[in-house]
Amino acid sequence: YYTYKSDPLVRVDFSALTAAPEPAMPQDAAFQPSSATGAAFREAIAGLVDYELYAEKDIAKALVAYYAANPDFIWVTGASAKSRAQDAVRVLGEATSYGLTPADYTVEVPAAGASTGSADARLQELVRFEMALSARVLRYVHDAHNGRVDPNRITGYYDFPAKPLDLEGVLKTLTRTQQVRTYLESRHPQNAEYQALRVELESLQASADDEIVVDPKLLLKPGETSPELPKLLTKIAGNLDDEMGGAYGEILATLATSEVYAPELVPVIKAVQKKAGMKGDGVIGPRTVAALVGTSRADKIQKVQVALEELRWLPSDLGSPRVFINQPAFTASYIENGEEKLKTRVVIGKTTNQTSFFYDQLEQVDFHPYWGVPQSILVNEMLPRLRRDPGYLDRAGYEVVNARGKRIPSSSVNWGAYGAKIPYGVRQLPSEANALGELKILFPNKHAIYMHDTPQKTFFQRDMRALSHGCVRLQDPRGMAAAVLGTSVDYIAEKLKHGHATEKVARRIPVYVAYFTAWPDMSGKVEYFSDIYDRDTRLQQALDSTEAVRSPAI
Repeated sequence: YYTYKSDPLVRVDFSALTAAPEPAMPQDAAFQPSSATGAAFREAIAGLVDYELYAEKDIAKALVAYYAANPDFIWVTGASAKSRAQDAVRVLGEATSYGLTPADYTVEVPAAGASTGSADARLQELVRFEMALSARVLRYVHDAHNGRVDPNRITGYYDFPAKPLDLEGVLKTLTRTQQVRTYLESRHPQNAEYQALRVELESLQASADDEIVVDPKLLLKPGETSPELPKLLTKIAGNLDDEMGGAYGEILATLATSEVYAPELVPVIKAVQKKAGMKGDGVIGPRTVAALVGTSRADKIQKVQVALEELRWLPSDLGSPRVFINQPAFTASYIENGEEKLKTRVVIGKTTNQTSFFYDQLEQVDFHPYWGVPQSILVNEMLPRLRRDPGYLDRAGYEVVNARGKRIPSSSVNWGAYGAKIPYGVRQLPSEANALGELKILFPNKHAIYMHDTPQKTFFQRDMRALSHGCVRLQDPRGMAAAVLGTSVDYIAEKLKHGHATEKVARRIPVYVAYFTAWPDMSGKVEYFSDIYDRDTRLQQALDSTEAVRSPAI
């Protein structure tokens, strides 16, 4: 992880406008000036000489370039702001509903009517308003399109391509359209997930802050009594999913006001403890309270705001079909035509071997794959044993190749001569014991991450499944392979009767190896998950850094 530093704002250099002679004709061939406002604009730009407007570097550059080529007002007519300006300011003021900060886009609209001062003073006020509004509209569009922070500068675990944005083109469009609100809102992601998160955020912001507080030091064993128990039971009941609600909802309703930790409640506590990744011993202690009280309203708001920001890093249209892996949920889904055709549990990277957040295109399915042992595993996990037992790899189903690609016996290598760099490649042959199981699903990426089967099936029974070296292990690899190849599980089973083989994914299917601690299910209901890698915290720090840089007023 890196220390995030936001780029400083720059003062917009209007000298290219104020010093330039009046052009004989507009530089932009598409520009159609209004003779009245165009003349007023050219007269007004003198009021920008000592104007201190600060903006992001690319926005400052685009602002000057646009008005140099198109010397006329977008937001002003005569002695007042146009209705389109009022529309834009209203949209900017509603930024909260998108998880954005309205203060980042605040522009004060000049009072309607003629100024009590001189005509020159009014003209100066209007041209400065023009520039300020254009600058903040561009910031808003940038944030809606790209997000407020550059994720690749937060951590190497984030890997996102640049999303080009024609800032001058934004202003050109706003000059032509009368549908300012529609246009600005269209620059946000237009997928159902983004809209569901917005609905959730609005609901959370409108709800009363009536959090139930449970004593964090509560210690309660079966048969004991505490006035804190009903509060804990209320929190548990409010956070049950459908499966848990069906199993324990009636018991919780019956004993909701009980201060006695009755025997009937022990299975409930054990079940929710296990779901939270705990031992499940039925003893209510500080760790249990912390895990079971659920996500507070304030935390939910922050998680949704973070999720909205992260969605702005992704394509507006997520694609169909697609594979969506949500790491904090430990699930992978195959989605087509708005329907979740397959959902399976996954195992992801340990906190010391984190799975990255990125997206790519599915490429192929390998049946009975070889496993190329990463150097990190070879050095850190295998080398100590190989120093004691050089022939281990020969017996365990691995093959060793030298720098020329020639296979050599593991027993012939002096493993004790090597440390951090080993000049040999090691791969595991296809077998039931192969670390990748019976198949893997590839998508090219620099992180060497892919989906695969595993012989360690018991891991899928755990609730906390950050247990791998970084790749994504599938509980239902055959189902996922069938889905992405557009075939049946029976076909996959038949392929697996034969030896090593590969099959290309013929369709264009994006795969999202995502990280969302708030995410809607297919019905739009938002679910919340633990921040297993502490990435929300890092992202919030980056957002805070951006807010601090933007705090200087216009």
